[in-house]
Amino acid sequence: MKPSEKLVATEAMTSNGTQSTRILFIGNSYTTRNQLPRLLVDLAAAAERPTRVEVSTIFAGGASLRRHWNAGIAQKALATSTWDYVVLQEQSTLPVKNAQRYHENVRLFAAEIAKHGAKIVLYLTWSRQEAPQNQDQITHAVEEIAAEIGARVFPVGPAWHAAMREDPTLVLYEADGSHPTAAGSYLAACVFLVRLFDQRPQGWSVSDRLKIDRALAGKLQEVAWRGDFARRCDGRTVGRRPTAKTPAD
Repeated sequence: MKPSEKLVATEAMTSNGTQSTRILFIGNSYTTRNQLPRLLVDLAAAAERPTRVEVSTIFAGGASLRRHWNAGIAQKALATSTWDYVVLQEQSTLPVKNAQRYHENVRLFAAEIAKHGAKIVLYLTWSRQEAPQNQDQITHAVEEIAAEIGARVFPVGPAWHAAMREDPTLVLYEADGSHPTAAGSYLAACVFLVRLFDQRPQGWSVSDRLKIDRALAGKLQEVAWRGDFARRCDGRTVGRRPTAKTPAD
C-alpha cells in the first residue's frame, strides 16, 4: 500500500477566531489509530485558552519515514501548503533495530521541512509490550537526532511508562501488544497538547467520546501535565512540578 494523504480535521474549533496552528503528521497506524490528530484538535478546542488547530496526515500501515520519503507525497504537501509544525513518526521498532537508519530518515525530512519554514516535532513512541526494556533505546535514539537537528520531542512513550508505573492496571496496549487502546491514544494527545501549547488537558468531551472512564481520563491528563517523565527530552519546562502540597498521584 502506498502512503496516502488524508485530511483528518480542518474545522475551526475556537471561540476567538485567532489564526490556526497547522500541523502535518507523517507516520503510520501509531498516528492514525483512534484518530490521534483529531483528538489533539478537540483537546486544543476544549483547553482553557481555546486554540484552533488544523491537521493533515500522510500515512500508511507499518510505513517507515524512508518509505514516505521515497513516495514523495510528503514533499508535495510541504511545498504546496504552509505548516507550523511537521510531526515525524518512525516505524516503531526501527530506532531499536537500526538507530543509524532512523537518524538518516529524519535527516532527509529535516532539510526539506526547514526549507519550507516549519518546525520539526519527533513523535517519541512506546516500546512493544513484551519488551519494555527497549524504551530507553527508543528514547535515546530520538533525543540524539533531535539534538542534532534542533527538533522538539513529544515523549509519548515515556509518558506511557510513567502512567503504567503509577497504575499497573492501566491498559494502554491493544491485544497485539503494539497498538494503542483509546486510553493510550488519549494520553498521547494530552502529551501533544501540553508540549505544543503548554496547556493543561481538561474536560471530558474527548474522553467521553472514546468511552474512557472520567477517573481514568483525569489520571492521564495529570500524567501529561505533570510532565516530569519528559523534562530531559528537550529541556523545556512545561506543566507544573509536583510539590509537597501537590502530590503526584
